[in-house]
Amino acid sequence: MNPLRAFTEHPASVGESYTEHMARATCFGVRMIGAGLACLVHALLPFLFVRTGSAAIAELNDRMVANRRVAPPSPPLASTPRLPF
Repeated sequence: MNPLRAFTEHPASVGESYTEHMARATCFGVRMIGAGLACLVHALLPFLFVRTGSAAIAELNDRMVANRRVAPPSPPLASTPRLPF
């Protein structure tokens, strides 16, 4: 297997280059960390960050799933062995 393919196969499957995917995934990760911290604070102080977690999930879902550019499916690898089960 081409080692470079490990870095490009998944980004291409969602219609992005490696750099685009890296930037987008970084933004998602930072957003999730922030929302996670807000949820932890909310667990201790339930009057704070009442809608932050659910708003982050809805926003990220819209950005990731609803607005995704889907690349055409790639043909299966000829060199990948198929398991009998």
